[in-house]
Amino acid sequence: MKNIKPIEKENRLPREVWIASIDLKGIWPVETMEKRINDIFKRMESILAFQPDIICLPETFNTSWVREKKSLAEIAEDEDVPGPVTKKVAEFAKKHNCYIVCPIITKKDGRYYNSAVLIDRLGSIVGVFHKVHPVSTEIKPEVYYKGGGITPGPVMPPVFKTDFGTIGIQICYDGSWFESWRHLKNDGAEIIFFPSQAAFGSLLNHHAWINHCYIVSSTGEDARIIDISGDDIAASGPFARWVCAPINLEKAFVHIWPQVRKFDAIQAKYGRKIRIKIWHPENWATIESLTPDVKVRDVLKEYDLPTYDEQINEATEIQKQNRI
Repeated sequence: MKNIKPIEKENRLPREVWIASIDLKGIWPVETMEKRINDIFKRMESILAFQPDIICLPETFNTSWVREKKSLAEIAEDEDVPGPVTKKVAEFAKKHNCYIVCPIITKKDGRYYNSAVLIDRLGSIVGVFHKVHPVSTEIKPEVYYKGGGITPGPVMPPVFKTDFGTIGIQICYDGSWFESWRHLKNDGAEIIFFPSQAAFGSLLNHHAWINHCYIVSSTGEDARIIDISGDDIAASGPFARWVCAPINLEKAFVHIWPQVRKFDAIQAKYGRKIRIKIWHPENWATIESLTPDVKVRDVLKEYDLPTYDEQINEATEIQKQNRI
């Protein structure tokens, strides 16, 4: 992976996004938060040759599996004004022209949250996501954190607009619930970032294909980029504790029937400008544009093809109207 040369930005597809993610494996446990932050920055620097558009860091990356213990009041940072950690991450983002998903403990209105702060290319805070489902030991005062407990975030999490698309965030234990993922999908999230301690394995692949979203995980065990089909695009391992790869947001997910009857005509007209990939047992496919001059939405409109979600929604409405 490290020998691959980055694609020059001027040669990228219009909605091609280079995504990077880092895991914590091999740098935990550690004695101090300062050491952990320095180790994370070294891993981020390994990715810079790829010119990533966004980098995702693991859940509470500056404090997890760190032997140095401080109270919530000492480690929590204000959500609106960059603190020591967010300031340093923001400087990195600005210097290297990328977004960063920065998961830390934040404070707001006298409460503490397990959060992910989204920082843009200019080093500004775009917004903050609060973990919806903290584990009980996080919530109960004085059990995991000294000086208080974590407040659960709203069940209806926000989406964030970036210059490459709309994204959402879930954190660790949120992976065990389904409602917030669907809410993010319905609100337009094209990529969902997943900072975590646990890897969550194939459950993330399930979230990806059932919501037709890209998922990017950054955990204590591994880092992955998952396609809208649920297949892994890239995964970290013993030879590289990070991933960086492109995804193409100019891609649609469709049901195989009756759309398959039009695939030959689409391929005949557009040739290698369009990639149609079929998952035969599942009875669905993806249609992806491989050139700047073809938009998938235009192709779908031209051939009167609904997306998978549009077809399911139409069927659901017809069923409601005719159900006794």
